[in-house]
Amino acid sequence: MKLGLQISSFTWPGGAAAIAPTLARIVRTADDVGFSSIWVMDHFWQIRSVGPVTDPMLEGYTTLGFMAANSSRARLGLMVGGVHYRNPGLWVKATTTLDVLSGGRAWLGIGAAWNRDESEGLGFPFPPLGDRFEMLEDTLRIAHAMWSGEQGSEEAFEGRHFRAARLLNAPQSISRPRPPIMIGGGGERKTLRLVAQYADASNVFGGPEAIHHKYAVLREHCAAIGRDPDEIERSTLQTVDLAKEAPNEVVTRFGELADAGAEHVIFSLRGLSDVDVLERIGRDVLPQVRDL
Repeated sequence: MKLGLQISSFTWPGGAAAIAPTLARIVRTADDVGFSSIWVMDHFWQIRSVGPVTDPMLEGYTTLGFMAANSSRARLGLMVGGVHYRNPGLWVKATTTLDVLSGGRAWLGIGAAWNRDESEGLGFPFPPLGDRFEMLEDTLRIAHAMWSGEQGSEEAFEGRHFRAARLLNAPQSISRPRPPIMIGGGGERKTLRLVAQYADASNVFGGPEAIHHKYAVLREHCAAIGRDPDEIERSTLQTVDLAKEAPNEVVTRFGELADAGAEHVIFSLRGLSDVDVLERIGRDVLPQVRDL
């Protein structure tokens, strides 16, 4: 099993001036102790499940570039990108840039999004859900084309919502055949179908029973198109609070997730501004779960 760290809050001691050095310290420590991946959310306002909407929130891709400069091993990505925030060509170009500058460590994390309040608050169009899923499929098709060959595709693209005359991508990504694509969400009719057709990883929520069911649905979608489901990494998003849960209890819980089919557990960590918490995870959790 692989472990990933999601940094979901920047409400740390010292205010705005302390965010950069604190984030650098967290990323370096997570990289050093052995996290396989490090993620930030693609939001412009803090989300209600984490804190007040007025809490600090950083733009995702700018933050990933900063994180790339403060790490050397872990893969980096958005958990997950809101498809309507960027046009498809920009999604691929930004991820390619991150991949090149990080030495081949980028993920494209993307989904149909949900946060109407922040979109409307900042003036982003917020299309209906059905349209956002169509935009997501257009984006995934463009991603495959731009990451093909040495410099993308010369063929014009005609999708439901986007047109592109020439899908040139230079420089091409270092990750080959492309940076891995993760689609977030567990919708059984649309999201998991898109995972089966286009993605390299699926990220779902819930306990062992819930995620086992989602992975079973994903296998059905793969069978319908003749794809080997083992080509798709099965990940799940969780939360860890070492003030309430001992490291051995975390290991046991992650073992149950592994038994349910999870291969990559990505989790937010309470008290993250204190890197001692990350060091405890690296010492008392990571070695025990690697062989699950």
